[in-house]
Amino acid sequence: MIALSLAEIAEVVGGQTHDIPDPAVQVTGPVVRDSREVEPGTLFAAFVGERVDGHDYAAAVVEAGAVAVLASRPVGVPAIVVADVQKALGALARHVVRRLGATLVALTGSAGKTSTKDLIAQVLQRKAPTVWTPGSLNNEIGLPLTALSATEETRFLVLEMGARGIGHIRYLADLTPPKIGLVLNVGTAHIGEFGGREQIAQAKGELVESLPSAEDDGAAILNADDPLVRAMASRTKAKVILFGESGEADVRAENVRLTDSGQPAFTLHTPSGASDVTMRLYGEHHVSNALAAAAVAHELGMSADEIATALSEAGSLSRWRMEVTERPDGVTVVNDAYNANPESMRAALRALAAMGKGRRTWAVLGKMAELGDEALAEHDAVGRLAVRLNVGKLVAVGGREASWLQLGAYNEGSWGEESVHVSDAQAAVDLLRSELRPGDVVLVKASRSVGLESIAEALLAGGTEGEVAAR
Repeated sequence: MIALSLAEIAEVVGGQTHDIPDPAVQVTGPVVRDSREVEPGTLFAAFVGERVDGHDYAAAVVEAGAVAVLASRPVGVPAIVVADVQKALGALARHVVRRLGATLVALTGSAGKTSTKDLIAQVLQRKAPTVWTPGSLNNEIGLPLTALSATEETRFLVLEMGARGIGHIRYLADLTPPKIGLVLNVGTAHIGEFGGREQIAQAKGELVESLPSAEDDGAAILNADDPLVRAMASRTKAKVILFGESGEADVRAENVRLTDSGQPAFTLHTPSGASDVTMRLYGEHHVSNALAAAAVAHELGMSADEIATALSEAGSLSRWRMEVTERPDGVTVVNDAYNANPESMRAALRALAAMGKGRRTWAVLGKMAELGDEALAEHDAVGRLAVRLNVGKLVAVGGREASWLQLGAYNEGSWGEESVHVSDAQAAVDLLRSELRPGDVVLVKASRSVGLESIAEALLAGGTEGEVAAR
């Protein structure tokens, strides 16, 4: 964080200082909420959770080097006491962002946010010091913590914004006002919470509504291939830039193909030139993510060649997102278990089919959460798609939703042993260990709450039965 005195911070957040001998002492390190991340110069934000109360760690974090605690009650060590720690954190982030000279890039969408954010970060880092959201910390707490990690040297701040309802992105954009806003897509993720795709579009479009005008260098980067996203052009005063495979896109891909290993390749076209890209990531869905990143980079002055080189060398910065690992016996495990929705499920299955040409493929799939009334139809459709893509075997893991996956495969023509429903992760591991052969490719994917990453980890660790943690 930029250096601020405890007195300045207290004034910004409207807090009272307690047990602070010298209010002029500065916070020079990061702002953290996890006591394990404390380092000298830190400000520790004490949140009260369901199981843990951060205030209980106040003495320990100060002993470890924290300058003070941002707290909702006095804690017997240097503290700034506020009525609401979350709101105070947001106010501090707003203050710091306004003082920074960095260009703030914000992105949202139903699928691909984290992968695209990671691509943008790696491309822009080549141009100037860049700070970005770690993992998927894209909510009311994670976003300000990321913003507060920027320093005077930061030139680009890339923030992922998530939403669980109308007004959430508006709130986040008010905390950290973006200059460039990117909307990837409007899908069915969280459709049960929102009530429909139109409501999701309304929520995601709050990002472009928050942008400055074109005269003030505001830029809205929109997916030309998604009609609900493209329609958001009418909701912003910013300059509109389209990306996609559409011929009308300002930044587009031509000659899209997959390598023999399932990695996308294409020719990148920008208003200033064209260049070839071959990505290290897996799956054709990353083409759209790469085009979104390219549109941001082009708007910030990078050439087509610079962007193509950066995209070709970029890797995955976040865990359990198409992590590809080959075992010594030749079995390839694709751990894509961080989260799942219908769009990402379809993309992962197509990537599996491309990677597995000439090899036996396994799709180990579990529940897609928060689909509401669409749950049965969407799980059935994913099961059917696995059959249409000639996936060798579908292993549906878990309860009711998993049974719908298996039933969809059965109804599509998987009548023999090509699909199976198992009760839990351990049963899936037992099955895979008994039947995997050298050269097989295994995809593991489900919503985060299912915890199927344990299957991938068990397969890569080898070992004995009983290693998969109960969920």
